[in-house]
Amino acid sequence: MSDKEKQVLEDGDDAIVVEFTDEEGNSYLYEQEMIIPVNGEKFALLIGVEDEEHEHEHGCGCGCEEGDEDVLIAKIVTNENGEEEYVEPTDEEFEAVQKAYDALLEEEENAEE
Repeated sequence: MSDKEKQVLEDGDDAIVVEFTDEEGNSYLYEQEMIIPVNGEKFALLIGVEDEEHEHEHGCGCGCEEGDEDVLIAKIVTNENGEEEYVEPTDEEFEAVQKAYDALLEEEENAEE
């Protein structure tokens, strides 16, 4: 995730929307789907939000041409101003979050049976 957090927006239904800007100045919106706690730290599962400004063109880098959902995992840290920021997790953190998420899905499936 070489994108840098630009700002966190909140819409009327308490959803948290995060705007990332890449090195080329392209802006992408992600909605925070859930928080996954791992080893005392918080990680956000972020789902890409299509907006009017981002016209999906082939080669835009968001994965839209493959039909895949645009999903990120970001570590939530507190900066020196006491504000939360979203940063790229290490490979080890990413793997731990992925395992925790898979375990959550398995628990939900078992609860539904």
